[in-house]
Amino acid sequence: MSEFLSSIATFFKHVFEFSESSPLLFTQFYFWAFFAIVYAVFAPIARRTHMRNAFLFFVSLFFYYKTSGLFVLILMFVTCSDYLIARRIAGSDDPLRRKAWLVASVTIDLFLLCYFKYAYFFIDMVNNMLGTHLAVHDYFAEVGNLFAGQGHFSVDQIVLPVGISFFTFQIISYTVDVYKERIKPVTNILDFGFYVSFFPQLVAGPIVRASEFIPQLYKPFHLSRMQFGVAVFWILNGLVKKIVLSDYIAVNFIDRVFDNPMLFTGFENFMALIGYSLQVYADFSGYTDIAIGIAMLMGFYLPKNFNSPYKAHNAGNFWKRWHISLSMWLQTYLYIPLGGNRNATFGTYFWIALISLVALILTSSWWASGAILGVALAVVATARLYPEKRKNIIANLNRFITMLLGGLWHGASWNFMIWGGLNGVGMIVYQFWRDMHWTARMIWLTVTVALLVALVSFTHEPVFNLLFVWVACIALGSLVRYIYHLAGGEREYKWIANAWAVAQTFVFITFTRLFFRSGSNLDPATANEVAWNTAKNMVHQIGSAWSMSVIPDIIMAYHNVFLLIVLGMIVHWLPDRWKRRYRIVFARLPIAVIVLLCVATVFVVYQFVTADLQAFIYFQF
Repeated sequence: MSEFLSSIATFFKHVFEFSESSPLLFTQFYFWAFFAIVYAVFAPIARRTHMRNAFLFFVSLFFYYKTSGLFVLILMFVTCSDYLIARRIAGSDDPLRRKAWLVASVTIDLFLLCYFKYAYFFIDMVNNMLGTHLAVHDYFAEVGNLFAGQGHFSVDQIVLPVGISFFTFQIISYTVDVYKERIKPVTNILDFGFYVSFFPQLVAGPIVRASEFIPQLYKPFHLSRMQFGVAVFWILNGLVKKIVLSDYIAVNFIDRVFDNPMLFTGFENFMALIGYSLQVYADFSGYTDIAIGIAMLMGFYLPKNFNSPYKAHNAGNFWKRWHISLSMWLQTYLYIPLGGNRNATFGTYFWIALISLVALILTSSWWASGAILGVALAVVATARLYPEKRKNIIANLNRFITMLLGGLWHGASWNFMIWGGLNGVGMIVYQFWRDMHWTARMIWLTVTVALLVALVSFTHEPVFNLLFVWVACIALGSLVRYIYHLAGGEREYKWIANAWAVAQTFVFITFTRLFFRSGSNLDPATANEVAWNTAKNMVHQIGSAWSMSVIPDIIMAYHNVFLLIVLGMIVHWLPDRWKRRYRIVFARLPIAVIVLLCVATVFVVYQFVTADLQAFIYFQF
């Protein structure tokens, strides 16, 4: 009897105790057991909105506790603070008081985000700038030790709470929308807490706007037969993306290359980059698919977060298809307040100055910082002197700043800022390219190719080899299009031009991901150095001479991985109407057939499960 009671006690301890080594993931059996229990309780109260919302709020807090431990207190704190401040804002007619409350709310939220996410980044900047040797110290852990006993929490490192970037941006959008009177404040703190912490999307998005989700809190539960089938499809689709595609190609190929690029050939490094584009898409969109399916089973609808991003024709179009909820947030709460495409504001000049300072610290060169500041001032001066071009110049400047800060949102290292900056540059270059006459395009390409030929000849740097090959491909494709343009046959072969634009955009986005991946999943204390070395080593390998004779052997050695990459991209590039059709066909199948397909899918997915389940990539953000 005592052994039985001990087993029961051990079981409940495992259920209610946070384990850092095994957080509650969508890919774990424990999560689906958890969801089954939640749904069993949810079903009888689904039509009683207040009870349902309160129940799901407490369930979501428990889910976050199982994912992040005592960081659930941070989530509860910002929930309470923003709930109360939003009520204060809505209840005041004094513009200054309303603005003061808004500033207080945003300051609290951003302080917590910066403390946990950017402490190492700021300390590193200060040390580089002043030559000091400051070290990170966790004051929250120190306070915790006053209550739990000395040594219970480590004060020598700051651990990042899972999903803090997502729920911070979500909660800021709510307070700003209340201030702008786009929405009315939620009157019940349990309803508001449910909006902030809804567990399917809490730790990796999508970032849900209050105006889209809060009205759903008061609608009666409804789940049609068709909606049930679609929800199950999204869940299965997400599991296949995550485990069959993302985890398998990562563990069996991509992670090995990124861990030590110099041990692998240029072809292997190149294929790892290509594979990573599929991996990060399958991982992140897989999480979103599962979140959408789970929410739909409970009668709630989350926004679409991906729209076949690798079908994009340019970098700007890519960001309208990738992480759509973040792109919309950045546009609404950063790009437009900066002035958008209308004018430059104080915020524009502030960020120009700050970025120049960051460049100074990064390069330890007054020349680099002065060059960036000089270029920015020249751009602003051009906008002032040529009013007809002002709108485009200011829009591009604000767009670039937005992408830089979007990169910084993803991670506290220079690599993420470089990644964001490159995306901004890609968007700006496309804007100029689109407005250029064909003759001007060919002149620019000719000059660029000639410059790269000179750099390759005199410097022998791998990065210039890489750029030369890429620009030469663009020049060749543009030359063919130019000839068809002169011959009047461009319309007839428009589909080829579209395919070429998609391919070039995919290559560009893939190479920017070099900086994204090399900066991911690192110890914050050493992230900058390790990330930069990884990126530099991969560029060296890809840009150096390839041994073509070993490529067939490499393909045979990793044939399963490469086959999955090819199949994954083919499915991704299928027409949207095909995907919509097979999704609807699945949803309309008899329940018994859906059950059988679920069992078959789980069986196939299980064959691809790795020894250690891989956390979702965006958990780190």
